[in-house]
Amino acid sequence: MRKKEIYSKVIDYFETTMPIAETELQYNTPFELLVAVILSAQCTDKRVNMITPILLAHYPTAEAMANATPEIIFEYIKTVSYPNNKAKHLVGMAKMLIKDFNGEVPDTLEQLVKLPGVGRKTANVMQSVAFNKAAMAVDTHVFRVSHRIGLVPDSCTTPLATEKYLMKYMPEEILSKAHHWLILHGRYVCIARSPKCSECGLNGLCKFSLKPKIK
Repeated sequence: MRKKEIYSKVIDYFETTMPIAETELQYNTPFELLVAVILSAQCTDKRVNMITPILLAHYPTAEAMANATPEIIFEYIKTVSYPNNKAKHLVGMAKMLIKDFNGEVPDTLEQLVKLPGVGRKTANVMQSVAFNKAAMAVDTHVFRVSHRIGLVPDSCTTPLATEKYLMKYMPEEILSKAHHWLILHGRYVCIARSPKCSECGLNGLCKFSLKPKIK
């Protein structure tokens, strides 16, 4: 099957089964989303959503968080993964927003990745979700699902290579939605260790489901 045909079938499937696909992180402003995405690294959205309401009630803006200390922020986020590093990143990020960006979250990849705790994946999430730009953030779910389905070849061995390939073939106007399609599919159906192939409408199309299973 040709690459464009695979993409067409996958897009049609998700458009039908998941017409609305959005982040599961709870936020109201770009700053709140940035805080949530930084906290979500190697942590579940469910856990982050339990923490951010209280944290952001006390530190709702970059200015407020910049006046805190990592030790104070740690007490609010200590149940997430790597709380010490994330507390330092949040305060450092807030201070840089005040110093270099007038307290506002920038909307370009080049500026976002300058912020402490913000790598390419986080920057792409911000561009896509907060600023409605054509960007493809590749996390562990996107990487796994896109390879299993056959959207990207085995030669795409890094998140960056996967991102570039997906952006080449995925229509620009649905990139943001496609990012969430792949995340949610990977989170609830195409899970890492025991994918629910019998429940998946892509069963029979994706490379993983067609592989002989070792008994």
